[in-house]
Amino acid sequence: MRVASVARAGGLLALCVLAAGCSRNAPQMMYPQRGQVTPDEFAILPSKPMEMPEDLTALPPPAPLEGNRTDVNPKAEAVAALGGNPNSVETDGKLGADGALISQATRYGVTPEIRKELAIADLEYRKKNRGRLLERWLNVPTYYSAYESQEMDQHGVLWKYRAKGVPTSAAPPDPEAEE
Repeated sequence: MRVASVARAGGLLALCVLAAGCSRNAPQMMYPQRGQVTPDEFAILPSKPMEMPEDLTALPPPAPLEGNRTDVNPKAEAVAALGGNPNSVETDGKLGADGALISQATRYGVTPEIRKELAIADLEYRKKNRGRLLERWLNVPTYYSAYESQEMDQHGVLWKYRAKGVPTSAAPPDPEAEE
């Protein structure tokens, strides 16, 4: 009698584990929220220092949906870093008058649905490279092992370019070479 109840409990446990391993439709390879106990440092944007205007009556009326003078404009800063005119970025984030920057950035063509196409291709690739059975059951991230064959050897490429005489920037030492 006792053996039969233990066998039933073991069979039920095996079914639960099997159901838990097969419950997801799309494979999840990265779990960025796992172990995150601190705030997201990329969600915090430093603002410009506050200034006291000469004349307080010259201040514009408050507009809740518009930015203020101390707000950071990352799109305009990116345009300036690429050599464009940051004043050409309109309030909706689109580039207005900086046609040279747009033509340079789109010189090889533009695919309007690139994000959707890449998401579909990535999902197909991840379905083929889902990881081992225990990795799927225990929700172990398999992102790096799935994409390991596509990983670039940074230090190998660096030394290849340096051997050809191409000027390269400084880089941290190769941890594999120090072993």
